[in-house]
Amino acid sequence: MKNFALAGNPNSGKTTLFNSLTGATAHVGNWPGVTVDKREGQYKKLEEVVNIVDLPGIYSLSPYTPEEVISRNYILDEKPDCVINIVDATNLERNLYLTTQLLEIDVPVVVALNMSDVMRKSGDKINVSELSKKLGVPVVEISALKEENLDLLMTEAYEASKVKRVGKTIIENKDLSHLIKDVVIAFKGKGVENPLFHAIKLVEKDEIETSNHPDLIGMVEEFKNTFEDDTFGNDFEALIADTRYKYISKNYSTAISKNPANLDSNHQKVTKSDKIDKVLTHRIWAIPIFIVIMFIIFHVTFSEDILFMHRIFGLNITNPTAINFFTGMGYEGMLEEAGGIAADVALEGVPSIGVFLQSWFGWATGSLIDLVGGAMPEGTWYTSLICDGILTGLDAVLSFIPQILILFLFIAILEDSGYMARVAFILDRAFRKFGLSGKAFIPMLSGFGCSVPAIMATRTLENEKEKNRTIRLMTCFSCGAKAPIWALLGAIGTWAGMDGGLFVFSIYVGGIAVAIVLALFMKLFSKDTYVSPFIMELPSYHLPQFRNVMAHLWEKLKHYLTKAATIIAACTIVIWFLSNFSWAFWNGMVEDIGDSILADLGRGLRYFYYPLGCFENGWTNGPDSWKYTSSIITGLIAKEDVVATMEQLGLTVETIALNGAAAYSFAVYNLFTLPCFAAIGAAHGEQKGKEFWLTLLFWFAMSYGISLVVYFVGELYVVALWAGILVTIVLIGLVVAAGIIVSRRHKKAEITVQA
Repeated sequence: MKNFALAGNPNSGKTTLFNSLTGATAHVGNWPGVTVDKREGQYKKLEEVVNIVDLPGIYSLSPYTPEEVISRNYILDEKPDCVINIVDATNLERNLYLTTQLLEIDVPVVVALNMSDVMRKSGDKINVSELSKKLGVPVVEISALKEENLDLLMTEAYEASKVKRVGKTIIENKDLSHLIKDVVIAFKGKGVENPLFHAIKLVEKDEIETSNHPDLIGMVEEFKNTFEDDTFGNDFEALIADTRYKYISKNYSTAISKNPANLDSNHQKVTKSDKIDKVLTHRIWAIPIFIVIMFIIFHVTFSEDILFMHRIFGLNITNPTAINFFTGMGYEGMLEEAGGIAADVALEGVPSIGVFLQSWFGWATGSLIDLVGGAMPEGTWYTSLICDGILTGLDAVLSFIPQILILFLFIAILEDSGYMARVAFILDRAFRKFGLSGKAFIPMLSGFGCSVPAIMATRTLENEKEKNRTIRLMTCFSCGAKAPIWALLGAIGTWAGMDGGLFVFSIYVGGIAVAIVLALFMKLFSKDTYVSPFIMELPSYHLPQFRNVMAHLWEKLKHYLTKAATIIAACTIVIWFLSNFSWAFWNGMVEDIGDSILADLGRGLRYFYYPLGCFENGWTNGPDSWKYTSSIITGLIAKEDVVATMEQLGLTVETIALNGAAAYSFAVYNLFTLPCFAAIGAAHGEQKGKEFWLTLLFWFAMSYGISLVVYFVGELYVVALWAGILVTIVLIGLVVAAGIIVSRRHKKAEITVQA
């Protein structure tokens, strides 16, 4: 079986091509030692089956990121039979920078000009035969999205894999070429494979090469002492990069014929994406547009009153059949709450699609539990374990699957369309003057999915202080595992007359706002004025591919179900035992859950958390207070366990009796507190010694402190509205003052550097 590798820049359509070629044969794992996804699949339309490996998206083969090291090592060490280099045809010159490095390796290469359909639609053309001749390898125009010419591409790659290829370079600088040839001879003498590639990287003072071949560094240093370029001095890495780009511009760009209609007055290409970006990345409207988009997503996913049809138009649904349809057979429960008086039963507004699906999914899982319970003997410990423990706990988590999938559907659409890349750019532009970099926001934004890979992604930040700061702010970005908590609390949003979607929206956007505020105060009390340079590609806007979006959702669902079947199921068994037995467990199950081990643990912990909800209808006040504190403990294992524990202890939408301040206090604590053990382990892998322990302390202190402030300010609004407003104004004033001080300090530092 032959092995082909797909290599290309991020957003070049590489993953789309991989999905189109491999289909149902694709599977995802991890590369050894890192959390970077490893995708493999098979292509079966040739005379023999071909294994295809989707390498991580990279811009070069230099060891700047884990992705680049992975791709480089795979090509050099695993020796694929062919490398298919996916190139974005609409950004040819930039994409060919990686191509010039791949061509220096002794491996067959085929260039796939992706998005050629977009190129043709714009009126631009690429002379494929001319480009192929200049590159010295086959070039095929394709559209991964529309699956055009994919069979032709694979046929070309298969034929290329049969012929041995020797690497070639485009570096024309005579002095450097002479040095590179000498180093190549030295590598050949040592019996090193791919001597040209290794030689060029050694001349660049690549850290991997200098570490592996310290005996050859002297050749480069000796030459460097006699060499001086007018622009780059003796910085060979910068000089070689400049040489590559100049060669690409001079020799490869001539294969492109641009449509004059797409050029501005300066003869620069203007695309539809450029026109859209004038609105979506506008210096004034960009952030308001982002906030509106996020609100729409959360409103459609979590709102009990879509389009505010009850609040604005007074819509009430009283027909029992209609109520059952919209609430998943919930009429009987509403009738019971109304004291059996049908005239008092009304559904206020129409629920969103997320709430609608969640209601019916919850009805289905609840019916299944009733069915299982009805088939088992009453009063036995194993019936209680299965029905009240495992199934009830899993039901609490699984019933929110529809809303979580809808939320991730929207996020996948934003990512696949190219908009999420703009979000990091927007945030960087807005907050750079405060000493905050968009480069740090990228790992944080990925934290909306899972904190583990998000924390791992901070290794791309070269400044250690910025890396530590970013890890500590990671919990401000709600991971998918916390979504069931917000869905549960959002469903009881009537305590404040608040729409469930608006509540969840406030949690997500509020988390981003707190991250920015905390970063400001970190900068305020630090002498560090460094801000990482931020350069990133803004991909062209395009319609998301259905297959990509569905594959993304399937991975999320599979991860969710796997965790439910393992960690959460095990946790529910432990919770069931602790909530059904006393310390004298040999005496059998307790009749009152208040006499259980879990109740005792929760009551003890309640005193520690007492200030966070100590007044009437607070989460640390009253007979149910120990249940909330108990759920915090199990949440350390997996955040979904917070809801699973609450459900097992009887805290449901119908029984939770928190007021607005208490609900927000409980939500805020769970948002900012220590993440799950897996994320804590990831933080330990990125931080050592004192920094790691400071991070744990910061997470706990942040969650406790912010929850305390939110609770007391919220209660203050109820007791004395004017006092609540005054305190809010003072807090905003402190943030504004911190922003001004940091902004001035950052501006002063920039002036000093420029001077």
